[in-house]
Amino acid sequence: MVDCNREFEFVLVLSGVTEIGPRVMDALFEAGCDDATPSVRFGRVYLTFAREAPSLREAVLSAIRDVKRSGIGADVLCVDDCNLVSQADIARRIKRTRQQVGQYVSGQRGPGNFPGPVCDLTEGHPLWRWCEVSYWLWQNGIVGEDVLNDSRFVATINSVLELLHQRRYDSALVDEILKLFDHPVPDKP
Repeated sequence: MVDCNREFEFVLVLSGVTEIGPRVMDALFEAGCDDATPSVRFGRVYLTFAREAPSLREAVLSAIRDVKRSGIGADVLCVDDCNLVSQADIARRIKRTRQQVGQYVSGQRGPGNFPGPVCDLTEGHPLWRWCEVSYWLWQNGIVGEDVLNDSRFVATINSVLELLHQRRYDSALVDEILKLFDHPVPDKP
């Protein structure tokens, strides 16, 4: 039988714990996070994983399940892979020059219709949503479908994690907004 697993590297940012002591380390290890390296930066706990799985999706979701199963009182705040990217970030991710990416943005290169930036428009340092950019890049044969799928997954999981995090602060507001858009209100975690 052929093993279709690959190793995926990603970082989970935790909330609810602020330090990594022996009890937390042991609980994480016992729960299946033996492929994670914990660290604390700026008062926030990070778990850097090198996890084997068939896909990034399966690797991240299994890691989140393992963190929850550890019983350390932590929630996963996000996958540390920002969906907002600069022109330089885009260039680095696709191994092209910033000038080449600038030509995609301006329409001087490629088919045009590059997605518009979503913030920092007035500051002169625009940021784009990586999931929108990766879709454009995939449509134009610049990146593979795996890049598109991974970017969509990370954007989706981070959006859901952010929604769950915000519900802890003002669940009534989140529920009101979900109802406004005719979305069912999920059960509270």
